[in-house]
Amino acid sequence: MDAFDADVLIYAAVPDHPLGRRVRALFPSGPTATTGSVAGVGSVLLIPELLTKPTREGVETEVEALAALLARLDLRPADEATAELATALGATYGLRAIDAVHLATAVSAGADRFITDNSSDFGRHIKEIDVTHPGELPEPLGPAASQVARFAGAKTQRHKGFRPSDCATYPDAGPYPGAGGRGTR
Repeated sequence: MDAFDADVLIYAAVPDHPLGRRVRALFPSGPTATTGSVAGVGSVLLIPELLTKPTREGVETEVEALAALLARLDLRPADEATAELATALGATYGLRAIDAVHLATAVSAGADRFITDNSSDFGRHIKEIDVTHPGELPEPLGPAASQVARFAGAKTQRHKGFRPSDCATYPDAGPYPGAGGRGTR
């Protein structure tokens, strides 16, 4: 099972991002509510980390593309046990709190690898889990457009509790105009 950092999900939401295509290939083509399969796990803190900026800026297409990816993850709570593990990992590896929570979520969920492009904080020195950078993932077969098209037009139920708007469903993916690693930092 894979666990995801925010940066690679931003890449995956960008239709022509070369690393995003590799990450997107790890996601099931159909909505989780239909297929029953998820791409992996992540911390529930991915929701505000990914959606705050595009929501604030009113860029609904970005919100929709990122929400479609989040809906295909098993989002785990940042509970006390995760916070304690994050504290230990953050102290050991000198991580910022949010990065420590993402890593702790991956470790506590039993993920096989943590996919991130943050090589300055997550290198081979991390012992608890295999850290995989998106450039190490295989290049998907077929044109990049087909990778984006498999999300387009489908409907997905929102993850419990996350609602950038009050609608019950949303388009799975739209164009993400902010290519080049737009994040909330």
